[in-house]
Amino acid sequence: MTEFRYIDTHSHLYDKAFSEDAGDAVRRAIDAGVGLIIQPDVDSSERGAMKELYGRYPEIFRNMAGLYPGSVDEGWEKELELVREAAREECTVAIGEIGLDYHYSAETAELQKRAFKAQLELAAELGLPVNIHLREATEDFFKVMEECRSLGLRGNLHAFSGSAETFSRMSRYGDWYIGVGGVVTFKNAGLAEAVKKIPLDRIVLETDSPYLTPVPFRGKRNESSYIPVIAAKVAELKGTDVDEVAGTTTRNAMKLFGIR
Repeated sequence: MTEFRYIDTHSHLYDKAFSEDAGDAVRRAIDAGVGLIIQPDVDSSERGAMKELYGRYPEIFRNMAGLYPGSVDEGWEKELELVREAAREECTVAIGEIGLDYHYSAETAELQKRAFKAQLELAAELGLPVNIHLREATEDFFKVMEECRSLGLRGNLHAFSGSAETFSRMSRYGDWYIGVGGVVTFKNAGLAEAVKKIPLDRIVLETDSPYLTPVPFRGKRNESSYIPVIAAKVAELKGTDVDEVAGTTTRNAMKLFGIR
C-alpha cells in the first residue's frame, strides 16, 4: 500500500483561480507532505480542465465524477450520462460532489432531489463512494437518504458544518466520514465542537481550495499545501499530535476511496 502523509480529499486545483500557477501549487502541496489530491467534479463545463490536470500529474491526482447541485437544471439527465461515462474511467474514485444546495434558491429543489437520488443509485451500481455537498437543505437531504437506505452507500460529507448529532443521524444510512477543512480554524466555528465529539477514525481532511482558506491565511486563495494547518487544528481539538491526525485521516481516506 502506498503511504502518504496527507491526502487532500477535496480540492478544485483545476479552477480558474489556478490558471497561472497550478504547477506551483502542486509542488507546494508535495513539499507540505500532501501526496494525493482528489478533485471533485462539478459538471461537463469544468470536467475537461480537471482531466487535463490529472493527465499532467497522474501520480498526484485522482478524480471524482458528478453533477454539483448548483449545476442542476432541466438538462440534468443528459449531464448524468456524461457523469456515467466519466465514472467508469480508471482515475475516478468517487461520485461527487453531489447533493442538495438551497442557499441561493430552492427553485430547482425537485430537480436537485431527482439528480441526487439518481447519482446515489449510480454510485451503488458502480460500487463507488459518494462525496456529499449539503447546504440549507438538511431535511430534504435526509428524505432522499431514507429513500436510498437499501443501497449500502458509503462516503463523506464534504465541508462538514453540522453537529455530532447530525453525523450520528447520517451514520444510520451507511459507512460515513466527515470532510474537515479550513472552517475548523475559524473563530467560534461550531465545527470545532463537532470535531471534538466525532471519532478521528471518521474524519478525512480537505481544503476545498480555492475556497474556505484556513486561519492564518484567510483572505488569500486556498490551496492544498494548507492541509497541515487544518491537521494541526484537528490535533489541538482532539488533544493529540499531528502525526496521529495525519496517519489516521490518511488511512481513512485510502479506505474510503479505495486507494492502494
